[in-house]
Amino acid sequence: MKTSRTAAGWRAGAAALGAAMLIAAGVGTAAAAAAEEGIDISVDIDELDTGALSMTVDPSATVQLVEEGSTGAERQFVGSLPDVTVTDTRDPASVPADAYWYVIGSIADFAGDADQADIIAADSFGWSPRLVSGEGSDVAPGDDVEPGEGFEDFELFASTFSSADAGPGSWVASADLTLRTSATVEPGTYTSTLTLSLFED
Repeated sequence: MKTSRTAAGWRAGAAALGAAMLIAAGVGTAAAAAAEEGIDISVDIDELDTGALSMTVDPSATVQLVEEGSTGAERQFVGSLPDVTVTDTRDPASVPADAYWYVIGSIADFAGDADQADIIAADSFGWSPRLVSGEGSDVAPGDDVEPGEGFEDFELFASTFSSADAGPGSWVASADLTLRTSATVEPGTYTSTLTLSLFED
């Protein structure tokens, strides 16, 4: 009987151990996925339609000035500014009543390609702005600037009263460009950069 109880106890212990092993095996199997499936999630976000004030210039546009109107005392070179477009798609109600936009230009000195002395832009460069489209609106071209007047931050065109009155809309401006030098200017190729900036105050 003692041996029988011991055997029974061993069998019970073995059964309990087996159950524990089964439980442990079950836990291990649950931790490893038998299969995986992905679910795609997407969302459509519309463009926030608040409008914008922007300026565009053809990025590939360059200006080649050519000699025209030179005299024995000075040499003159002329060209035309590529079209500059200002677009305002804002709701006028969202624009402060006293705000107005304007485009100004500044130019670097003309540097020679063979160590020639620079042509000082402030003493030599000027322009005559004009509207290409948008005439009759609340937008106007800037004043003419003659070479020698110290060209720096002059207006190409601007809203004449307020941005709210002018917009929404799109306007295009250009300008006749003039470079005037002394007759003794060194020959060679000269380059400069005209920078246009759009502001609203």
